[in-house]
Order: sequence, then C-alpha cells, then structure tokens
Amino acid sequence: MKKIVLLVLFLTIAGRVNAQLFPTLGGQRAGISAAQFLKIGVGGRASALGDAFVAIANDASALYWNPAGLSLFDDNQVIFSHNEWVVDVKHDFLGAVYHMDKTNTFGVALTSLRTDDMPVTTEFAPNGTGEYFTYGDFALGVSYSRRMTDQFSFGGTIRYVEETLDKLKMRSVMIDLGTFYYTGLGSTRFAVAVTNFGNQMAPDGDIVLWGKRKVSDWQSFSPPTMFRIGFAFEPYQNAEHRVTTSIQLNHPNDNSENVSFGTEYAWQNMFFVRGGYKFNVDEQNYTFGAGLYLPVSIANLTLDYSYSNFTKLGSAQRFSIILGL
Repeated sequence: MKKIVLLVLFLTIAGRVNAQLFPTLGGQRAGISAAQFLKIGVGGRASALGDAFVAIANDASALYWNPAGLSLFDDNQVIFSHNEWVVDVKHDFLGAVYHMDKTNTFGVALTSLRTDDMPVTTEFAPNGTGEYFTYGDFALGVSYSRRMTDQFSFGGTIRYVEETLDKLKMRSVMIDLGTFYYTGLGSTRFAVAVTNFGNQMAPDGDIVLWGKRKVSDWQSFSPPTMFRIGFAFEPYQNAEHRVTTSIQLNHPNDNSENVSFGTEYAWQNMFFVRGGYKFNVDEQNYTFGAGLYLPVSIANLTLDYSYSNFTKLGSAQRFSIILGL
C-alpha cells in the first residue's frame, strides 16, 4: 500500500510541474533526423502502456524495444503487429525469436511502412500530372540476447534500413544495444536501451526539375537515435491478480526529452487491461488497450490491442498477435 501511495504522489507532482521539469530543451533539434518510421512503437501491449516498455519487454516485441528482453521468456515466439497510423499510413512489424538454450537467444525482425500511391503535382499542374509516386520504408534486423545471470541480461541488434521516396533512396546500417537488470528488491527491475545508432544517411538518385535542371547532391541526416531508461515493478501481485507499473525517460536526438508512464492489470495472466500517458510529447498524450492470452493445444496465442490519442491528428490503433511455441 505504501508503494502505491508513493507512486500516486509522484505522478501528481509530475503532472503539475511538467512544464518546469521538461521545458522545450532539445525542441530546436526537431526535424534533423531521417527514417522517422523507426520511432513508431511496435505491439499493442507496449503502445497501450504509453511506450513505457523497456523495463517490461518480456515477449517478442523486445525485438523493437530492448533486445536484452529476448532472454526473459522461455518459449519461441512469432509476433505480427499492424498499426493504423495517422493520415492513412500503414505500419507493420513481423518478428521471430528462437532460444538456442537457457542462455542464448536469437531473433529476426522485419519492419515496413507504406502509403497509397500519391499523384505528382507541380506549380503548373496543381491537380496532378497524371503520374504517381510512392513512399515506403523498410528495415531488417537480426538480434542476439544473452542471459548472464538470473538478474542480468544484455542484447544487441544489427539493422539494415532503407527509405524510398519516389526515385530517391536512403540506406543505412544501425545498431541497438540494451541491458536488463533485476535489482533483487521484490520485482523491481531496471533497463537501459539505445536504439537506431549509426552513421548519417543521404539519398541516392537524381531528379529532374522544371527547366530540365538535374539535382543529384543531397544533404545528410542523422538516424533517429533514442536513449531510453526505464524502471518497473509490481505494487500488487497474488495468484489471481497482478498490477505492473512502469516509468521511462526517453531522450531522442531530434527532440525534447520526455517521460512515459504505463500500468497493466492482469487477471489470472489471461486477461489484461492497460493504460499509459506521455508527458512533454507533441500531439500524443494518453493511451489504453487490452489483451487476451489463450493457451491452445499446439501453441500459446496472445492478442493485444491499443488506442493512442493525438491532440490534432486523430488517433492510432495497433493490433498484434504473438504465437508462442
């Protein structure tokens, strides 16, 4: 009970002094990085928790959030996540996790973002030239996690990234690094993850402007590197009910620092209700969702759903399926 009171008190204070604790420091960096699709969260569970997931990541969605979490569960898993992102953008994630033994775990993940074909317009053809162009992103990652002790694990990911805008392409190789540590004080755990770290990337290709002007020299952009540090614990748990809370500090290289908070209630580890909130994040604020765990004869099936609210752009909904073998 004391832990719950302290947690509520902390959230109340954080909400009141949000503007003072997190001013626009770093906001001037907005727009300096490419491959923004890598910042879109994966999985209905994590998204419903306000993305406060690096210190929880104990399923196949750890392929995105924290590769160290891949060694925190025992079964081999396959995950598919579909995201109805804003302005009719489709975002999908497919991953698989295989445990070599109790210590070593490997995973592979594929991420894609796409839009419908869009008409080409110019100054002299504002209604369209009759041509169409496409925009799409693609990433392929390979992950490894090792459980060093019962309390500590680490992991890493190497990811190939490709971003396509009509005739232009940007390519890069990025890495993720993550750690996960159980403190030994009850169920408290602590996690750190650095994602999308790599060299600057610039488009390849030529375009021809009006007047037959050819452009082939392009500016370089940084990858969307993100540093996350999270803390999670169970303030209440028994054989039938469990409450998990998580708080996370996020430090992007292209915007202001922000904090996310999430809570999950589980009934008999079969039915889940979740909610979260993001502080100091433009457009985004509250999230919520639910999940269902269904053990069947040949596999364990987990279904998750989340709703993310945007102040001006509407909302985003995610659906994910995890199949455990």
